[in-house]
This record gives sequence, C-alpha cells and structure tokens, in this order.
Amino acid sequence: MSPRSAQANEVMREQSRERILSAALEVFSEKGYHNATISDITARAGVSRGLITYYFPGKQNLVDNLLDRYIDSVTAILDVTGTPDERLAAIIDGVLLTVAQSLPVQQMTLSLVIHPSTHPLFAQAEARKEDAVRRLEDGLREMFAARGAADPALEEVMLRSVLEGVIFKASVYQDQYPLERVRRRLYEMYGLPSPDTSAIQDDPPPVGRMRALRSGE
Repeated sequence: MSPRSAQANEVMREQSRERILSAALEVFSEKGYHNATISDITARAGVSRGLITYYFPGKQNLVDNLLDRYIDSVTAILDVTGTPDERLAAIIDGVLLTVAQSLPVQQMTLSLVIHPSTHPLFAQAEARKEDAVRRLEDGLREMFAARGAADPALEEVMLRSVLEGVIFKASVYQDQYPLERVRRRLYEMYGLPSPDTSAIQDDPPPVGRMRALRSGE
C-alpha cells in the first residue's frame, strides 16, 4: 500500500481537529468551562488524550479556538448588501438563524461571559478580534446613519443589546423560545416590511409555557 499523500494527511488532520472542537463545544455547553475535563472531551470525540493535546495543549486553547470562530461568525453577518432596510433585515435574520442552528455555541459563550472567572477568556477573544469587532460596530452605525437615525451610535448599541438579550433567552429556554415571533416583532420595531415567509419554523405555543418554566412547574 502506497503512503498517503501530504494532501490526504492534511485532510485527516483537519477532520481530527474538527471532531475534537465539536466534542469540546458540546462538553463546554453542557458542563461549563470549569467542570469540563479533557477526559470528557476525549470520550466525546472518541480520540486519544494524546491526539487532543497534540492539537490543543489545554482547555483554554480549545475555548480560544471556539470563541475566535464564534466572533468571526458574528462579524461576518454584517457582510450583506442592499438598501439600509434590507441590510438590517438580513442582519436580524442572520443572528436569529445562527441562534436557532447553533445553540451549543451560544450556551458556551453565555456561560463564559456571565461567570466572573471566565469572562476574561471572552474579553481576550474580543481583543484578538478587535479589528473585526470595530468594523462591525462602524458598519452598524453607518447603516443606521443611512436610515436617518438621529444617533447612529446609540442605535448600534441598542440593536446589539436587543439581539444579545434574544441570544441569552434562547440559550436558556432553547426550543421553547419563540424566535420566529421575536423576528417579526423586531421587523415591526424597526419599521421594516413584514416578512413574507418564516425563516425559523416550529415556534412553541405562546409565552405561558415559559412562565411555567420560571415558576418551576
């Protein structure tokens, strides 16, 4: 049997890295950063401990890679074209679809942000991606200026605050959170034309069910 080519070896290495990162994301989202262990991730990925440490020296390196990817995906949402209204609608849809399709990422990020001992990990990731985050902020302000906002900087802060609140609630309530209805309400808040189709299917029943969860019923 002939030896594998350099390209085949690279493909296998990338597949191993992806399997490890996927397993780490699941474990971090379920157990949190402090309670997760390399052994947990080894078992979930179905690989040896030595393979994990070959690619990722420790837990922080795994989290750093996952956070860098998360921030890249968030900042990439701004890369849409069209009128200011079309761009705003696409940004809202992009964020909500990302939430619906990648809850483990949101849960892991949320747990890192809100816990004082791990918040520095997220702050470090933002610092590494400072240029991309600044482009995101500037792009949102330019979009709101084009929409005629009196204070584009404040509108940028408000939009991000609202969307981050949605991410928080969706991460907590998961499939019980009414993302599609929230999407339509955001369109209404910003005076956008009502969407013709649903982007996120299978909304749960109205919010009474969420109240029951909060009361522990």
